[in-house]
Amino acid sequence: MDPSEASALHGFVGLTRAAIEKTFRPDGYNIGVNSGAAAGQSVFHLHIHVIPRYWGDTNDPRGGIRVLFPAEMRYWDRTES
Repeated sequence: MDPSEASALHGFVGLTRAAIEKTFRPDGYNIGVNSGAAAGQSVFHLHIHVIPRYWGDTNDPRGGIRVLFPAEMRYWDRTES
């Protein structure tokens, strides 16, 4: 991604947040990109996660979205390559 594409993508994240705010009014967001297999990327194209968060949606929000829904990690098995 070149600098102008990165800037446009950053602007799109802002627009996405504004659209979410109008309807859902979250308390915060997780915004993330997993870049490369070593960083946990499992779908190998550019994509950004914009995830609305709410106080109380988990006991401890540290660690991001993967710990919010641990049951959703079943697709991932460290024994597979």
